[in-house]
Amino acid sequence: MSTTTAHLDVRGMSCANCSETVSEALRSLDGVEEANVNFATDEGSVTYDPERVSLGDIYDAVESAGYDPVEATASIGISDMTCANCAETNREALESTPGVVRADVNYATDEANVVYNPADASRTDLYDAVESAGYTPVREDESGDGDEEDARDAARNAEIRRQKRLTLFGAALSVPLLAMLVFHLFAPGVLPETVPGTDLPFGWVAFALATPVQVVLGREFYENSYKALVKNRTANMDVLIALGSSTAYLYSVVALLGVLPNAGLYFDTAALILVFITLGNYLEARSKGRASDALRKLLEMEADTATLVEDDGTEREVPLDDVDVGDRLKVRPGEKIPTDGVVVSGESAVDESMVTGESVPVSKSEGDEVVGSTVNQNGVLVVEATKVGADTAIQQIVETVKEAQSRQPEIQNFADRISAYFVPAVIANALFWGGVWFAFPEALATFVNGLPLWDVVVGGPAAAGGPVSNFEFAVLVFASSVLIACPCALGLATPAATMVGTSIGAQNGVLFKGGDILERVRDVETVVFDKTGTLTKGEMSLTDVVVVDSRTDGGETAADGGQLTGERPDRTEESVLRLAASAESGSEHPLAQAIVEGARERGLDVTDPESFENVPGHGVRATVDGRDVLVGNRKLLSDEGVDPSPAEDELRRLEGEGKTAMLVAADGELVGVVADADTVKESAAAAVSALRERGIDVRMITGDNERTARAVAESVGIDPENVRAGVLPDDKADAVEEIQSDGSRAMMVGDGVNDAPALAAAFVGVAIGSGTDVAIEAADVTLMRDDPRDVVKAIRVSEGTLSKIQQNLFWALGYNAAMIPLASLGLLQPVLAAAAMAFSSVSVLTNSMLFRRYTPDHDYRLLGFLRGED
Repeated sequence: MSTTTAHLDVRGMSCANCSETVSEALRSLDGVEEANVNFATDEGSVTYDPERVSLGDIYDAVESAGYDPVEATASIGISDMTCANCAETNREALESTPGVVRADVNYATDEANVVYNPADASRTDLYDAVESAGYTPVREDESGDGDEEDARDAARNAEIRRQKRLTLFGAALSVPLLAMLVFHLFAPGVLPETVPGTDLPFGWVAFALATPVQVVLGREFYENSYKALVKNRTANMDVLIALGSSTAYLYSVVALLGVLPNAGLYFDTAALILVFITLGNYLEARSKGRASDALRKLLEMEADTATLVEDDGTEREVPLDDVDVGDRLKVRPGEKIPTDGVVVSGESAVDESMVTGESVPVSKSEGDEVVGSTVNQNGVLVVEATKVGADTAIQQIVETVKEAQSRQPEIQNFADRISAYFVPAVIANALFWGGVWFAFPEALATFVNGLPLWDVVVGGPAAAGGPVSNFEFAVLVFASSVLIACPCALGLATPAATMVGTSIGAQNGVLFKGGDILERVRDVETVVFDKTGTLTKGEMSLTDVVVVDSRTDGGETAADGGQLTGERPDRTEESVLRLAASAESGSEHPLAQAIVEGARERGLDVTDPESFENVPGHGVRATVDGRDVLVGNRKLLSDEGVDPSPAEDELRRLEGEGKTAMLVAADGELVGVVADADTVKESAAAAVSALRERGIDVRMITGDNERTARAVAESVGIDPENVRAGVLPDDKADAVEEIQSDGSRAMMVGDGVNDAPALAAAFVGVAIGSGTDVAIEAADVTLMRDDPRDVVKAIRVSEGTLSKIQQNLFWALGYNAAMIPLASLGLLQPVLAAAAMAFSSVSVLTNSMLFRRYTPDHDYRLLGFLRGED
């Protein structure tokens, strides 16, 4: 038994007991021979058997114990991948590297996302692993300070140019071969038997044209086949192409040399196979580049420079990389905000559509947060930088989307299982049918002779140009069967659609943590909303001012709309609100601040109280303009000898609407009621309605009281019976698990902070309105805007992407299901098989690219897209 030792850095330990807890958690793993963790150095070592336990299991054990193992993430571009099997080979090579926790390789993006232990592995080790597997990594600075996107774009563009050059070279030599084929099929006898003026058979001209194509275009297929078969002991698409092309070429060479008398020559077939495949690779490389345009456009929106305001007030332009946290930056109208920050002076409207998908500019003034790369529209702002470089919102959005694209949906496992056995099965099928056609040609010819295609394919006994031998026809069947069955389309079906779907989500302010999450969202049956900050705005505001008359003659009249029969001059909405606001101006309580802010918005003069006393849990006592003022609950007024009963009906009405009502008394008389509420977001009702129309059960969980919770639920269209009120943050997770106890798949939507346990417990956790903090660990989906309707957008993007994946898989599997039998029955020329195989991958990518037109303002409809509708 061979063991491996991993060295870990562990964060979060505060005592020796912590280190022992981690050590015990590691020792409990089957396969761990020894584990020692040192609290003093925050380091540990683990000796384990990699055949029984993985480094990923070790990291999970540390996290399960409640601590944080240090890890690093690297995104590596990989050249030379030609199919899903190549991606799987790279994944296995990376995960077998000491220090690698896990690796995901995406064939559609030509990238690997690797999580590794920086104590035992480095980027160089990861590059070496890719190279040892026979592929070319896009090397970047070990520090990660290099411009990764430029390096990958350069590598991608270089590959596109290389494939284009190869295609043009092959086409130039193959056009004469194609002309010779046309003459042979449709005008036999026109071409001479020998080269004019010589005794050299004309077939040598075909040999001279086809050989450079075989050497130049075929080289990479032969090299990749060798690496796949010998180094990695697997078979990929390159093996199929090399087999098909070389079979036709070598058979023709043998026939040209006279070893096989009267045998046909297929130099044209051998060359055209490689040309069509290379053309397909060129088109595929271009399609992959277009698929990544959305992310590149986001990065291109970053400012290149910033105007730095020095301490002495002078200004100078500096590169964006030179901006540090705390620097003050001037942003003029029309300029991009260089980095995330807070406005310290100025007012303006900012276009944040590139981050949130919201087309309406957002007003910004002193104290407001701004997001880097958004556009300042009409005023001068001075912004203090709070996040720079990789910590900015735009960079984190890109990283989140990249991670999502590397984590594939579960449906990809189905395609991967097929691809793993596909190439060997194809070769076995080709050998079988080639052998059958060689051994029993008459029986099979009798069966297929009546089929429509039989008379037009090359190789049939009645084909133009005369019959061929049994061996020759068997070779053609083998070559066609190998070439037609490429797993490329199958391997691209899921990652190509996922790449586009996650990009669409990012452009509309919806960030999926992984392709698996993107798939999971579609299956949600219940959506559970938190109340405060999710369905409501999360901040108190003044909603009602009611005048109450408590005259001693018994003529008590509650105000209707703030007016009062027999109104006294000192009993108006303005006078009541001014008294309450002036009294509350000495308090820091959110309810008090809402009253003060509401009075100022109405243009009232709020003065400082001459005296002020806070009565905890009940209200405030103050002197305003020489009058003794009370603002608070029933008990406060009763204790001061003021009867609150004349306002009881109003209190009950307001509290029934989910508002917090406070009584106002002056000089021992009840004068009115003011009410605050956390107002419901304008879009909340529309979001709930859209979800219910889709047949999704909508619920609400909140820590607020029952009466307020039900009032908010009724206002947005949630059945009050689906409301759980008075739930503490730690108990919300239990409430979500209770909802899911019958197997229901629930989506929890919260603010991503207090709701973290519930977000983690849900089938899908959604953090809403997280602003620039786009990396909430507990959430599976992050919504950049404070808009509940984006929950519906997330579901629509998920459904649309899964629909596109299913379309791709249908065409990929349908293509192979239809073409493999045709080739096996001798009804498909090798040239046509190669062309069909090459364009199958392009068709899948093209189908995925069409999805880029989709916007999640409506459900995805395939027929609508085919008609050109939005």
